Amino acid sequence: MASSGTHINSTMKLALCLILFFMVDPTIATRSSRMNVIDRCWRRQPNWARNRPLLAMCSIGFAGKMTNNVGRGVRHYTVTDPSDDPINPHPGTLRYGATLIEGKVWIKFHRSMHINLQKPLLISSFTAIDGRGSNVHIANGACFLLHKVTSVIIHGLHIHHCQKPSPGKVITPGAKILDLGRFDVDAIAVIGSSKVWIDHNTLYQCKDGLVDVTQGSTAVTISNNWFKDQDKVMLLGHDDGYLQDRRMKVTLIFNRFGPNCHQRMPRARHGYVHVANNLYEGWGMYAIGGSMNPSIKSDSNVFISSGSNKRHAYEVTWRGGGQGDRYSWNWKSKNDHFVNGAFFRQSGNTVARPNYNRYQSFIVENAGMVRSITSSSGALSCTRTRC
Repeated sequence: MASSGTHINSTMKLALCLILFFMVDPTIATRSSRMNVIDRCWRRQPNWARNRPLLAMCSIGFAGKMTNNVGRGVRHYTVTDPSDDPINPHPGTLRYGATLIEGKVWIKFHRSMHINLQKPLLISSFTAIDGRGSNVHIANGACFLLHKVTSVIIHGLHIHHCQKPSPGKVITPGAKILDLGRFDVDAIAVIGSSKVWIDHNTLYQCKDGLVDVTQGSTAVTISNNWFKDQDKVMLLGHDDGYLQDRRMKVTLIFNRFGPNCHQRMPRARHGYVHVANNLYEGWGMYAIGGSMNPSIKSDSNVFISSGSNKRHAYEVTWRGGGQGDRYSWNWKSKNDHFVNGAFFRQSGNTVARPNYNRYQSFIVENAGMVRSITSSSGALSCTRTRC
């Protein structure tokens, strides 16, 4: 029998092969394909359903490879029960798997289901929630809360109509009971957390926003999602006075925004945001905005103005009040494509660079490919052999 120091299971072998493939020549996988680099990494595998954790090695951007979610010790957990008890969750429910299991856990769903969360779901570190193969809706109740955790993947879910829950008690990671007061309701709230990957979800019509990344959170990648039918879509940075958000780094890539999104795609405070290869199908107030001198690199996106008579329906950017001269902030547009009169007001003297390491880096596609590589944004309809 091989020793623990030399044993590498088949999942990790294939994951290492994928890493080596892209490190050796990342341009190989960009030829003659309409899938983006994340999807090419796993969707062509006919046995994806038997090797779900391989997904963790496909992330790019500031989250990097989600290596802490794979390897020795991963526990596979199946949600069989759509009910929810926020204080005493039963085995088989989503809350039991996402909150109470310690260590690495990979969660899948036994069948399609609608889950009505009675209180926000506090997700533990090293947790992957994987909706592939089932039609899973988190809807008409509370939604997801990542509070001071790391290494979390949220993939393949429909999250919508999130409502503000009444104050009350909820179980937290570590099986402690927390008395939650009133707070804003988002589909996914990332608070004081790091190394988070939000991929291939469909999000819409929530009470407050769809994704918040705040209070010192960093190393976040938001990719392949479909955001629609929402006023305030995405907030990056807690408030103007929260200086810890200067360390925030977020990658937005291959997402589809619209139809019927009004503002905050995203709205950033402090920190650094790389916005690449996203499709914007109109906006009401603005598409990309911020305050407190965030660095924003807009890279090969497609911006389609809604074409109304109001100026802000054409201008992509909005700058709020805050520190210094807002038109000295480093906001750059590189190779973006503007449709129907849309325009980006640039500022600053240099192009902000993300400076990704080799596990985070990726080739940004030409803007002419954006419609194609975002065409499958949102939760996918998967069979056991094809996704």
